Amino acid sequence: MPVLTSGQQERKSKQRKIRNSEYYDMEGTFDRLYAESKKDKTFNHLMEIIESEENIKLAYRTIKKNTGSDTSGVDKRTIADLAKLSEEEYVRLIRKQFSNYHPRPVRRVEIPKPNGKTRPLGIPTIVDRIVQQCILQVMEPICEAKFSENSNGFRPNRSAETAIAQCMRLIQVQHLYHVVDLDIKGFFDNISHTKLIRQIWALGIRDKKLLCIIKEMLKAPVVLPNGEKTYPTRGTPQGGILSPLLANIVLNELDWWIASQWEQMPTKTKFKTRSNAQGTEIKSHAYRALRRSRLKEMHAVRYADDFKIFCATHEDAVRAYKATELWLKDRLGLEISPDKSKVVNLKRQ
Repeated sequence: MPVLTSGQQERKSKQRKIRNSEYYDMEGTFDRLYAESKKDKTFNHLMEIIESEENIKLAYRTIKKNTGSDTSGVDKRTIADLAKLSEEEYVRLIRKQFSNYHPRPVRRVEIPKPNGKTRPLGIPTIVDRIVQQCILQVMEPICEAKFSENSNGFRPNRSAETAIAQCMRLIQVQHLYHVVDLDIKGFFDNISHTKLIRQIWALGIRDKKLLCIIKEMLKAPVVLPNGEKTYPTRGTPQGGILSPLLANIVLNELDWWIASQWEQMPTKTKFKTRSNAQGTEIKSHAYRALRRSRLKEMHAVRYADDFKIFCATHEDAVRAYKATELWLKDRLGLEISPDKSKVVNLKRQ
């Protein structure tokens, strides 16, 4: 059997996702949510879509196709246990969760990393995973309309390859050789729950029942490998289906702040923007005008919590490092790891 590359696997997964959405007639709903979010509409009644029979069936089918569906949570149940139920029974079971949602504890496991250390992974129960998938399917198109082009991690039609392509363009086309490499200290463990809920509200997601369910998910107890139970007050568990989207919501503010320092800076003259064959906006006229100013050029590329800022000079890069460090601390309450963060000259290193 031929081995697929990561790009081919991603395309196959995308095709299956679209096919499943069309099968349950949800594609039109998701497209409408995306279009309305682009027009800055606010959403107060999302639970009607989340609890719909088609959305629950789509979530079940998506989880079933996922290889992790055979991994059990604290209740020892897997997708095989839910597969014994009829369609009506599992739809009723998931709807019952939404009526008064209290998630089961999350099972914590330690996954070994290449450097010999371990990464904590939280495994919710299979029912909680389907609940999270139901919410993800409806929230994702709304958030996608508001996310930056410079963000690539855990998003539809984006991958590590698109992040690498953006980096190559900034180096080879725009000749930005001074790079700020920042590492956020314990990002997933230090997300402020209050700040996150405010950011979701700011994106236009204002269904109070949905926000209450997300709050409950964030506060779900964690069962450690030694059997001890902890109650988190910050952070979102790595391994949860909704966690990557919530992480992107937190750092979306950072993406737009960096863009506002250069890319989105308004110019006195209104320049026409063109698009290339791939649909990428060409802003060469505006950039030329901005380069004549005293502004410091900076562009960011982000994949999940890993991001690089590309600058024209070493002095600009050092200033971008300090400004971003202060902004993360003041705005998001996050600290950077000094031993893992640095300014790199790509011509030398």
